[in-house]
Amino acid sequence: VIAAPAIWLTIFFLVPLVVVFGISLATKQFGRPPYSPLLTTDEGKVQLTLHLSNYVRLFTDPLYVAAYLSSIRIALVATLITLVIGYPMAYAIARAPDKWRNILLMLVILPFWTSFLLRVYALSGFMRGNGVINQILGVFGIEPLVMMQTDFAVYVGIVYTYLPFMILPLYANLENPVTSLLEASADLGSRPWQTFLSVTLPLSLPGVVAGSMLVFIPAIGEFVIPSLLGGPGTQMIGRILWDEFFSKTNWPRAAALAITLLVIVVIPFML
Repeated sequence: VIAAPAIWLTIFFLVPLVVVFGISLATKQFGRPPYSPLLTTDEGKVQLTLHLSNYVRLFTDPLYVAAYLSSIRIALVATLITLVIGYPMAYAIARAPDKWRNILLMLVILPFWTSFLLRVYALSGFMRGNGVINQILGVFGIEPLVMMQTDFAVYVGIVYTYLPFMILPLYANLENPVTSLLEASADLGSRPWQTFLSVTLPLSLPGVVAGSMLVFIPAIGEFVIPSLLGGPGTQMIGRILWDEFFSKTNWPRAAALAITLLVIVVIPFML
């Protein structure tokens, strides 16, 4: 039973991780591959050369530090907004009649039927200067709002894109409540809101954690949404990693960025 996921984890995560970590310990050079070899041979001797300069640069250069902090801030705020919006939706779907439940779930996953890139482009059509929202505001004589190329647009894009990932785990957790506990709470005189705070909410915390992880982890490394909706001041680590890898062809530093991001994300969740 354990063999299948263990093999999958080894082939598609651990092996690439080791390769990327090895590249992060090299230095940039012109050629193919565009980084220095870790193992060299000289007169029959094998020499291992490791460089920590890429990691030192990440923690000393204000650009990278600001990008990491900005990524954590944007991902955390977007996750909280997604939770505030997604919890009532998941609760309403879980308490809806059976004949409506599947329809509501289909409406939640309906955006997945459209390309992710097209959905982000559609958001830009709504929020740009002459977009749908400003045209509607103009009918009522309201000045156009500046939404594109701001952190606000990035928050909207992340929340809109990852909202189903918050709703579905919460719905799975809220769908089958422990009826005996709800009845016991009511028999003891609790009001509905007291029952929710003392019974339903604590029981749904595993769904909250699962949904928050599914939103926070991809959001912190998001590249497409900040590139299409954010401005030059919206520095997220995904854009920096893209620039290092493709524009500057600095594979070792890009690999160090990826490894550091992985450590920042994985270790707190493991703890």
